[in-house]
Parts: sequence; C-alpha cells; structure tokens
Amino acid sequence: MDASAELDEPIPYMARTRAYYGALGYPPYRWAHSGDVPFASLGKALGESCIALVTTAAPYRPDKGDQGPGAPYNGAAKFFSVYSAPADGSPDLRIAHIAYDRDHTRADDPGSYFPLAALKAAAAAGRIGRVAARFHGLPTNRSQRTTIAVDAPELLARIRADGADAAILVANCPVCHQSLALAARALEAAGIATVLMGCAKDVVEHCGVPRFLFSDFPLGNAAGRPHDPASQEATLHLALALLESAVAARTTVQSPQLWRPDPSWKADYASLARLSPEEIARRRAEFEGEKHRARPGRGASGPAAS
Repeated sequence: MDASAELDEPIPYMARTRAYYGALGYPPYRWAHSGDVPFASLGKALGESCIALVTTAAPYRPDKGDQGPGAPYNGAAKFFSVYSAPADGSPDLRIAHIAYDRDHTRADDPGSYFPLAALKAAAAAGRIGRVAARFHGLPTNRSQRTTIAVDAPELLARIRADGADAAILVANCPVCHQSLALAARALEAAGIATVLMGCAKDVVEHCGVPRFLFSDFPLGNAAGRPHDPASQEATLHLALALLESAVAARTTVQSPQLWRPDPSWKADYASLARLSPEEIARRRAEFEGEKHRARPGRGASGPAAS
C-alpha cells in the first residue's frame, strides 16, 4: 500500500502508540480484546427514552494549571473516579489531561467533544424523550481491571439511579476509547443500550462494543467538527439513529464527514519520523514528570497515553 492510500484508512492508533511509547522506553501495552460482545436493544421508542451522556472530559479546576485551548498534556488535571454533575447547566469541561490530537485541533469548542447542547436540542425537537438529569465522567484508566471492577459498576449504578434507558459515551484519547468501550459492554450486559462516539476505530473494534459511531477526525472531535454546529448536530443524529436501528453487536457506522479533503493530517499523530533522539529523551522526561503530577507520591508504570 502506498503512503497516500494508507492515509485514506483510519489511523492505526494501537500500532502507532506501541511504537511511540516503545521508543520512549516503555513496555508494550496490551489493549483490551474480547470475542463476545453483549447487546441490549432499546426498550422503548427513542422519542420516549431518557438518554444519559458519559464523557472522559474533566471539570475545569483553576488551581491545576493550564487546561485551556491547545494546552499541553496536564497530568494534574486528571480525575481518577467516576463523577456526576447536573445536566441542566453549561458545565466547563476540558480535555487537557488526555492525549488528544494537539497537532490538528485545539479543544476550544466543547461541542466537539461534549455534545450536551446538541443532546438537549434533540430533546427539545422530540428526537429523544429527555436528557438524564445528570451526565457522568468516566476516568481514562489504563488499568482495565480497575475500569471493569470499579469504574464501570459505579457508572452503571448512577445511570440506573437516573432512570436512563440508554447512554451515549463520547471518547477522546486512545485510552478513553478503551475505557468507554469497557463501560459500554458493562452497561449493555445490564440491559442498557449504548452507542460509543469516537475517532479511534481500531481501539474500539479490538475491544468489541455493541454500537460504534466512527468519525474519521483528529482525536478530541468525536462529537463533530469544532465551531460547526451543523456538523455536531449531524454527528449526534447519526449516533441516535444507530442507537435505535442496530440489531446486533459490533455494529459500526462511519460518519460521511471529512476533516478536510487532504488526509495528510493522519501522518502526524505519534509520529516517530519527526522526532530526534534528543526530543525523544525530552518527551520521556516530560511524561515521567506529568505522571508524578497526576498522582503525587505514587509512581505509575507504563506510558501516560491518556
């Protein structure tokens, strides 16, 4: 396959991050995989359903350093347990704590990674019954065991308490996609229908989920193109259509939207070709520092790919 043809394909995030963090001196990460995927049908008409929103974005905390548009990776802004907040306002959520695509997007429009406004508009238009009273944040946990045994059950309990019939989960970085895929599996096994919106196709399909809306956009834009309400509305409506139309697990729908006609942007994420040995050493030291900022006094093993 020539280079231009390869760029027409989705970015292979698992292979890219394996090579990238290997060059930084970390052991290879084993991504979650399962052959069996649970599937729950939507129990009532979408127009009568209560829909919960699940995000990996973090509430803004002014005391935790730069979390603004284009901010560098900020380990201090990470969160490590499920949180919930009222959905009736306009929460200030940021994604500076995760490895979104900082080369090609700035995370300066929350609508591109947190589609609460679009979901409320869908409720106002009668497309869904209502938005759940709370939205929920799920940690981007590299420990699959913790996600499965701790975070996913807690998320399930909160969504059940809200009386939600289904959930939309919106991913950002590669590990976000895995964490939310594991959570979607747990929700479906408990009878709650889900759709995962994301940009890392290989990570999600390797793990195995019931429904996946894939947008071939830079990481951090799973809910649509930034500053483009029409793109965000169209992306959400594709997710809602998938929620009600899928009849079996592992149903993937790809958004027809393009980030831009030229796919050359796909060559940049976790690209070793751009890095000198000195830059690789600098990034290794930077990652180690951020891990200690994220959990003061606790060493973390492996790459901070989230």
